[in-house]
Amino acid sequence: MTLTKFAPALAAVLALTAPHAAFAQKQKDDTPPVAFGDNAKQPVTKADTTAPRTYAPINYDPSVDPENVWVLDLSNGQRVKIRLQADWAPAHVERIKTLTRAGFYNGVVFHRVIDGFMAQGGDPTGTGQGGSELPDLKAEFNPMPHVRGTLSMARASAEDSANSQFFIVFYPRFSLDKKYTNFGRVIENMEAVDAINRGEPPASPTYIVQASLESDNLPPPPPPAPKEEAITADALSAPLPPAR
Repeated sequence: MTLTKFAPALAAVLALTAPHAAFAQKQKDDTPPVAFGDNAKQPVTKADTTAPRTYAPINYDPSVDPENVWVLDLSNGQRVKIRLQADWAPAHVERIKTLTRAGFYNGVVFHRVIDGFMAQGGDPTGTGQGGSELPDLKAEFNPMPHVRGTLSMARASAEDSANSQFFIVFYPRFSLDKKYTNFGRVIENMEAVDAINRGEPPASPTYIVQASLESDNLPPPPPPAPKEEAITADALSAPLPPAR
């Protein structure tokens, strides 16, 4: 019996497995060696290089449950909507909602934005070392994957150290699964997240002009006014140019 007889079946198998192999290789190449909090090296794990797991996007209508839709109006003039999953991480969702209604996130920058990885914000000091005055949260790790658009909570090395800082994933990062609390996903205008200025910290950071919940029905704020150059004391005392 020759292999010619099985050639069509073999070709079909190769056609099916080739895309999975390419995707798995991309996951390996894209996984960043950076952890949150302590800037520790994070090796690529076996989970990152296995056959891909596919997940359908959340096709969610904000009008169904507006109390659990987080709305971010960014300084780039864009509005982003994120579905908060209280069934995945109830304490983390409640923390975000509490801080949002207190105006905590208004004016807060994205202080750590790594191309191909994620955008991190939620620190009022803009340094990555700050948080709110509320106590740190106990981890609510869950099996939900860190896919594109995932909203997850940043923390230091201690598992129960999340407070107010969060990050949004640009591309799948399965190495973060069950290590950081995944509690939502972007459902509208992920392109605006892609446009957040990069840097650690960015030279000109994108920031949250207004954070709200869909149920509060707040209109988008006016675009930020252009910054005026500061007038120094030397400039005020400088002689005027001669009249023409």
